[in-house]
Amino acid sequence: MAAGTAAALVYLSQESRSRAGGVGGLRVPAPVTMDSFFFGCELSGHTRSFTFKVEEEDDAEHLLALTMLCLTEGAKDECNVVEVVARNHDHQEIAVPVANLKLSCQPMLSLDDFQLQPPVTFRLKSGSGPVRITGRHQIVTMSNDVSEEEESEEEDNPLVR
Repeated sequence: MAAGTAAALVYLSQESRSRAGGVGGLRVPAPVTMDSFFFGCELSGHTRSFTFKVEEEDDAEHLLALTMLCLTEGAKDECNVVEVVARNHDHQEIAVPVANLKLSCQPMLSLDDFQLQPPVTFRLKSGSGPVRITGRHQIVTMSNDVSEEEESEEEDNPLVR
């Protein structure tokens, strides 16, 4: 990838899980599927911001879990402040600095799955980078499909009213 470009690296890490049936004797009405995709972007003097967004028509729940911010090859020994712009609980847009990276003392920062709901904008508030941001894009979907096996189980075991 060329320096100065913010490209989202998205490929399937296949953390797909389906949950159907029940927990502790309780039936879950629909199976839940969770997919996890690798996410990455780079901020630099040429590309100072990157926005991660998803299609709004999508019925799935999306989550961006950030794992790490790090200075990459070509970074100068200067303060690089990375800011996240997202929405708070009142749906108001807020900007919060999440990292101040410097090559000589703190070239990387672990964010321990810091979770955000899209849309999210990352900005290089100061410094020239390049700063790499990595994480996972998690997609949770609820399926309305009921399998034939589940339907036959319900017919065999009708509820007594």
